[in-house]
Amino acid sequence: MLDQYKQQQPYLVALDSIIFGFDGESLKVLLVKRGLEEKTWSLMGGWLQPEESLEQAASRILFDLTGLTNVYLEQLHAFGNPDRDPIVRTVSVAYFSLVKITDYESKISGAFQAQWFSIYDLPPLLFDHGDMVDLAIKRLRYKAAQHPIGFELLNDKFTIPQLKKLYDAIYNTEFDKRNFSRKILSTNLLIKLTEKQKGFSKRGAFYYTVDAEKYHLVSDSFLNFIPN
Repeated sequence: MLDQYKQQQPYLVALDSIIFGFDGESLKVLLVKRGLEEKTWSLMGGWLQPEESLEQAASRILFDLTGLTNVYLEQLHAFGNPDRDPIVRTVSVAYFSLVKITDYESKISGAFQAQWFSIYDLPPLLFDHGDMVDLAIKRLRYKAAQHPIGFELLNDKFTIPQLKKLYDAIYNTEFDKRNFSRKILSTNLLIKLTEKQKGFSKRGAFYYTVDAEKYHLVSDSFLNFIPN
């Protein structure tokens, strides 16, 4: 049995993180500049350490860049094309996460030249990182249509128009205001606050917050947020 192990060639295992954020207008992904070529950007990544599980490594890499813990993190896909890394054979396990940009900005590590880019206007990316982002966007759209994960990208309090802007950005479309509002409120996941957003209209829009208890109960349920 040991001889069979010895006959195998060792490979490196990397983890790459697609970190999504929403700035109130557009959906963005966080990229870091590569030191070798100034015009090349990449996802934040790192190596799997001997004592780590994949989930632990993904959480560590996310923390190293953003300083954030306890954020939405999901394994996306394993990328193992033999020539994906021209230096050495590397298998990369990609994760995507959803962070609140306002939380991130105060904790960002200065060690990485990190910058937010719109998912619809990305610079050239290293290796197969573009494929990773494309797949992550597809997964996010599928999940956001069926599950209430979009709230992970918003501040603790928000208006229905702000929530609609988020979904408009995720799907690169514009949903009907009345239908969207009716559909979201029918989930009974939101708590209406007495405070209103000021400065955008005469009447102002009420703020809402997520009912945390109900959210955790149905976070994996199929709510059909966005039909078809």
